[in-house]
Amino acid sequence: MMRILAGRFKGRSIKTVSSTSYRPTQSRIRKSLFDILGTLDGVSFLDLYAGSGIIGFEAASRGASHVTFVEKDNATIKLLHENIHNFENNFFSVQKQQALNFLKSCGVYDIIFADPPYKCAELEELVKLGRACINDSGTFILESKTGVELPESDDVRTYGDTQLNFWK
Repeated sequence: MMRILAGRFKGRSIKTVSSTSYRPTQSRIRKSLFDILGTLDGVSFLDLYAGSGIIGFEAASRGASHVTFVEKDNATIKLLHENIHNFENNFFSVQKQQALNFLKSCGVYDIIFADPPYKCAELEELVKLGRACINDSGTFILESKTGVELPESDDVRTYGDTQLNFWK
């Protein structure tokens, strides 16, 4: 279990499964991410490689008007739906699709967060497609292993072996 850190759903539990293949974003990194992003009132938020959905749920708690989760694993999607059912509002949608394919045909978002597996080979394409799907004042954020070679970003924050890369 993880807990939402702040906002209107602060303290609400989000189920995780320790034996799954995803890697939930640590709470200190989540706190830093949302401190950097600031207010999210009314934004559209895309959570790619969503896993438990903790990043998207945190975004909704902090004011995002809608969160889209993209995940391809059936067991993880089931977990996402279980977590969504714990919310009374309809802020959320789930897309069962590979993230790169979703980005090729999706609309535009205010904020896109991607947390692909550390061994993902298509990071450059992910950044290119993700940046194309943010609006003019939007932000694309990629969580990656520290030291991974990526296209130049506007900001990089490092937390041990994890880094957050920001493109505006």
